[in-house]
Amino acid sequence: MPYTLQHPVHSEQLVRKSRFIACVQPIDSRADALVVVASLRVQHPSASHVCWALLAGGQSAAVDDGEPGGTAGRPMMDVLRHQDLDGVLATVVRYFGGVKLGAGGLLRAYTDAVAQALIGAVKVPQQRMQTLGCCVPYALEGLLRREIHGAGHALLDVAHGAAVELRFSLPDAQVADFVRRIDDATQGQVQWLSARD
Repeated sequence: MPYTLQHPVHSEQLVRKSRFIACVQPIDSRADALVVVASLRVQHPSASHVCWALLAGGQSAAVDDGEPGGTAGRPMMDVLRHQDLDGVLATVVRYFGGVKLGAGGLLRAYTDAVAQALIGAVKVPQQRMQTLGCCVPYALEGLLRREIHGAGHALLDVAHGAAVELRFSLPDAQVADFVRRIDDATQGQVQWLSARD
């Protein structure tokens, strides 16, 4: 079973005058990862490189950001895979210290930066989530909201028209039981609109 992280974790190290600032954090998608990387570039405008590796439900990336090919992103990703992580982004900001490290030195530095950050990480089992949508008569809106809230699921959107349309997310493993429970409680008056990842 893959794991994600409960909280972001960080490390910083100096390797032959170059400074490596690492962060590994939970993330949901490549789009979210790109936002984080763009933010790091703004926060560290004088950094030489912002390298990153992403594992997020089939969306993966290994970016060397100008370092020699295969010396940064791929080794960072290997550390994430070795730790059986998914739904995570590893970033390493490098400030060049004037001494070239060579391909082997870079590979070790990026690997160590991510590995050091993960030493204190709290791993949690990753749950695949599913988004459901349904339409209910106005008289059943309160009941459905209570069921969603009581089960600890996230209500994403509510639209009021001829009926009430609700969208919410819940773990894949709980979908069948939740749908059955709602169908029973509403005597089949719920119209299920979609089920998507």
